[in-house]
Amino acid sequence: MTQTPRRPTIRLPRPGPETVTATPYNAETALAAIGEPLTDPGAFFVRNHFDAPRMDPRDWRLRIDGAVLRPFTLTYSELRALPSHALEVVLECAGNGRSLMKPTPPGVPWGLRAAGCTRFVGVTLRTVLGRAGVLSMAREVVFAGADGFERSLTVRQATRPDVLLATHMGDGPLTRQHGAPVRLVVPGWYGVASVKWLVGVTAVTEPFRGHFQTSYVYRYPGVPGDVPTRRMRVRALITAPRDGAVLPRGPVTVAGHAWSGEAPIERVEVSLDGGATWSPAQLRPAPGWTDWSITMVATAVGVVRAVARATDRRGNTQPWTAPWNAFGYGNNAIGAVEFTIGRGARR
Repeated sequence: MTQTPRRPTIRLPRPGPETVTATPYNAETALAAIGEPLTDPGAFFVRNHFDAPRMDPRDWRLRIDGAVLRPFTLTYSELRALPSHALEVVLECAGNGRSLMKPTPPGVPWGLRAAGCTRFVGVTLRTVLGRAGVLSMAREVVFAGADGFERSLTVRQATRPDVLLATHMGDGPLTRQHGAPVRLVVPGWYGVASVKWLVGVTAVTEPFRGHFQTSYVYRYPGVPGDVPTRRMRVRALITAPRDGAVLPRGPVTVAGHAWSGEAPIERVEVSLDGGATWSPAQLRPAPGWTDWSITMVATAVGVVRAVARATDRRGNTQPWTAPWNAFGYGNNAIGAVEFTIGRGARR
């Protein structure tokens, strides 16, 4: 009896992040992955200020010290032996949307995909700090990466129960571009706070004055008080339909994600007429970002501009135009996509 040959299994490559700058390497979340409830780590955006260090977990050491702490060192295996926690976390670059500001500020020319939501696994920072002694006399905790990048948090911020020393992302260990073997993860804050390739944690009694903490970078220059970039501003991102899509007349589903570092999302509204009328989307809250969708009827043939705005429970709402600043941070202007309704078009 002749057997029908088995068809070979075809494995399609997963989409990788899309390069924005090559040196240092910076990339946006892949377009094919941005609409998923959780972002594939292999497609997740990458933000580097310098070349990514290569570090073997077997050689990794975390030095915890400071004037008011009992200094000690943790190995990777010792860290992994501590109780672990898993959190779904949105990370967003503070410069997300920079290229859409007019005039365009200097810096990495991000579109709107310097963001993603994934599952991080690690040990709470306060568990590790608790082994070092009492922090009552410390003012801030400074985090040092092997690439030379340093940022600080106040003691109160650092000891929140959701701040992690993460070792895993998605279903596997952190990769080199995402800070392996260990990175800090600060939920609700722009990604700059989540220091990668972590090698040092130091408690200090005076405010940290490092370059990435107090110079012009990662601050809103011109804003009264020269406010630093901290919590993510409220945002709704449209992931469907894709910009430039051609659709038939009839029902159109507009969908995406929404998030805010200040408070949970309260509502997302969508308009197909430039903001003259708004309709509430259905929300599907999750531990990370909030998925939303709405089905609307598009009958007129031609270009349709869909816009979406999010509002969080503290009343923060996306503006039509975000306040301009010299380095393009915090651009959370109302998002838009354009698609075409055409006669006889196929979905």
